[in-house]
Amino acid sequence: MHILVTGGAGFIGSHLCEALLARGDTVVALDNFNSYYDPARKRAALAEIRRGSDPVRFRFFEGDIRDRAFVDELVARERIDAIAHLAAMAGVRASIGQALLYEAVNVMGTLHVLEAARLHGIDRVVCASTSSVYGNTTTIPFVESDPCDLPLAPYPASKRSVELLGHTYYNLHGMHFTALRFFTVYGPRNRPDMMAHLLLDNIVHGKPVQLYGGGQMWRDWTYVGDIVDGVMAALDRPLGYEVINLGRGEPVLLKDFVMTLEQLAGGASRLDKAPVPAADVERTFAKIDKAKRLLDYSPSTTLEVGAQHLWRWYQTLAE
Repeated sequence: MHILVTGGAGFIGSHLCEALLARGDTVVALDNFNSYYDPARKRAALAEIRRGSDPVRFRFFEGDIRDRAFVDELVARERIDAIAHLAAMAGVRASIGQALLYEAVNVMGTLHVLEAARLHGIDRVVCASTSSVYGNTTTIPFVESDPCDLPLAPYPASKRSVELLGHTYYNLHGMHFTALRFFTVYGPRNRPDMMAHLLLDNIVHGKPVQLYGGGQMWRDWTYVGDIVDGVMAALDRPLGYEVINLGRGEPVLLKDFVMTLEQLAGGASRLDKAPVPAADVERTFAKIDKAKRLLDYSPSTTLEVGAQHLWRWYQTLAE
C-alpha cells in the first residue's frame, strides 16, 4: 500500500514509518517540525529512516496540516491508499491556556486531512486519539463504550472532537475511520516532555521533575513497538467506524516505574512532590478486548524489556 503518515518524523510516527517500510509498503511522511520540542530530535529520526530505506519507497514532505491547499495537493499527487493521521499538538497539561492552537491543529488540521481523503477517494483513515478522553471516568478498566463527554483539558477535548468528526465522514461518505486511543506510550525517541523521558533527565542530570500524588498514580505504560503494531493492523482492516483502545492492559504504579528506571540508570531520582493537577487523573487502565478481537492486537513488550530499550536509546543522546 501507499500510506501517508502525518507526524511522520515524531515519536510514534517515525517508528511507524520504519515498520511500514520494513514490511514493504510505500510511505509518504509529512511533518512540520514545530517547536513543541527541539526539531533536531525529529530531524535525527528522519535521518535514521532515510538511512535504512529505499528513496523510491519513502518520500518525506515538510508542511503543516493547517495548510489545507498543501494537504490536498499532497494527497492528490502521491496516490495514497490509506492515511495514518498522527500529526497533532500533544500533551494534556501543555494544552491548558492554548485551546485555540490545539483546536486549529487537532480539529481543523484533521478536517483538512479528512477532506483531502474524501475528495481523492481514500476510504481508510486511522487516527491517533488518547486515553485522556476518558477524563475522570469511574469505569475501570477504561472501555470504549464510555461516553467520554467530560474532558478535563483542551487536548482531550480536541481529540474527542476528532473522533466524532470521524463518525461524520463514515456516516456521510462511507469512509472507514478507526480512532486509536493510545495509553501512556514510551520507548526510544520518547518526546522530552513525556514522563519517562523526564524521569531519566531527573535521575541522570538532576533536572527538576514534579512527582504528582507522591507517585501514587497508575499508568498503563505501553511500549511504542506494540502501539505501532496496533496502528498497522488498523490500516490493514476496513472496519467502518471504530474507536479502539491501544494499551497494555496492565497499569503500573508510577512509583514502581520510577524504581525501574532508577535501577537501569544506576542512580536515584530527586523528585519534587506535588498534588495531582486538575487536568490529570489518578489512573489509566485500558480494556483491550476490542483491540484483540478486531485487530489481533497482542502487546508483547513487558515493562522491564521496554524500559531497557528506552534506557539504551536515552544513553545515545549524550554521544
